[in-house]
Amino acid sequence: MTNQSNRRQFIRNSSVTGCAILLSGKLSAFTFPQDELPNPKKLNYCGYTCPADCQFLEASEKNDVELKKKVYAEWQIEEQYGIAFDAEKIFCFGCKNSDKPAGVLLSNCTVRACAIDKQYDSCIQCKQLIDCDKNLWKRFPDFHKSVIAMQEKYLAG
Repeated sequence: MTNQSNRRQFIRNSSVTGCAILLSGKLSAFTFPQDELPNPKKLNYCGYTCPADCQFLEASEKNDVELKKKVYAEWQIEEQYGIAFDAEKIFCFGCKNSDKPAGVLLSNCTVRACAIDKQYDSCIQCKQLIDCDKNLWKRFPDFHKSVIAMQEKYLAG
């Protein structure tokens, strides 16, 4: 990392937007620090970086049913996936954590499934990203544009 303060700002900004905003449909844009070359291995499959203080991860690691219920409601999981709350199915340990099972969100993420199928560490490695019509990109077109910009930087680097 070339600038520790920019990294901290990026992490802080990620925490503000968080996965909850991403999944609730309120994400308007995502920016990657301009002085850093994107590393697909450090990104989620979609190009996002989950915040360190993710409530869903905390709820999953602690198996905290009340916190799971809170996240379930905030992230509108039933509305998005038609899945009733079940503490045994509502969890997330991160999309690249191969040591843990994939919960409802990861199981339904078509971007993740596609990247895994194509053996990519992140979508920024995919030549079809700009024309990809996965649900995530349809729901968050500004996020898609940001990931495409990240891809351009990655390919130029």
